[in-house]
Amino acid sequence: MTTIVFLHAHPDDECLISGGTIAKYAAAGHRVVLVTATDGRHGERPAGVESPEALLAQRREELAKAVAILGIARHEWLGYDDSGMTGWGQNNEPRAFIRSAVDDAAERFAGIVREEQRTTDRLVLVGYDWHGNYGHPDHVHVHKVVRRAAEITDVRDLFEVTLNRDYFAELFEWSKTNGGDNDFDPREPADDGNPMGEPAAHITHHIDVSAHVDAKRRAIAAHASQASDTGFATELSADSFLRAFGTEWFIKVGEPAPAQRTTLLD
Repeated sequence: MTTIVFLHAHPDDECLISGGTIAKYAAAGHRVVLVTATDGRHGERPAGVESPEALLAQRREELAKAVAILGIARHEWLGYDDSGMTGWGQNNEPRAFIRSAVDDAAERFAGIVREEQRTTDRLVLVGYDWHGNYGHPDHVHVHKVVRRAAEITDVRDLFEVTLNRDYFAELFEWSKTNGGDNDFDPREPADDGNPMGEPAAHITHHIDVSAHVDAKRRAIAAHASQASDTGFATELSADSFLRAFGTEWFIKVGEPAPAQRTTLLD
C-alpha cells in the first residue's frame, strides 16, 4: 500500500483537478490523504447564506461529502484563511495563507506528512505546478509549501498536478467548431498573466481516470455553494464531461519531460 498526500488550496480544488486520481487510487486500496490549506471563506456566497460564518460551515459540510465520495481516508485543514484573488484586500489579512512564511506553513504540513510516513512503506506528495495552474496566489503558495515540505521530510516521490494546456486548447477549438458557446481560451493570460497549466512538453504523467468520472462528477456537485466555478462541469453531458475530465495530468519533479507515464506509482 502507498500513501498519497495531496495539499490543495481551497475546498473544491481537490475535485476539479485531481478528483479522478484520488478516487482511482483510493478504490485500488491505497491510502489517500487530503490536506486543505485554506477555509475558502472568500469563495462564492450564494443567496440564502446569510453570513461569512454560514458560508464556512456550508463549505466544510460540502467538503466532507466530497471526501466521502472520493474515498479519502484522512482529511485535515492546514488552518489558514483564504487569501482571495490577486490584488484583493484580503491578500493582506494576517491569517491569509499567502502571508504565511513558506517554512512555517511547510513545517505545519510536514507534521501531517511525518505522521503518515510512520505507517506506510511508501509516501507520495502532490502539490501544484509552478504557477498553481492559473496563477491564483493561494495555489502558487501551495507549490512553494509542498516543495519545501518535501525537502524537510525527505520525500523523493513529489508530483505537481497541472492542466494540459495543449489538450484544452484543442478541446476549445473542437467546441467552437461544433457549436459550443464556451469562450474560455486556455491560451489567454490567466490570473497571473500566464496561460493555463503547462504545455504537454512539460508533462510527465497522464492519468486515465475515465473509470472514475462518476465519482469525480458527484464530488464536484457536492460543492454546491460554488456553482459559479463548478456548475459548468455538472451541466456537461456525460460524453463532454468524460472528454474534459477523463484524464488528469501531473509533473514528477526531477523526471524528464515530456513523457506518457500512466501511473503515479511506477
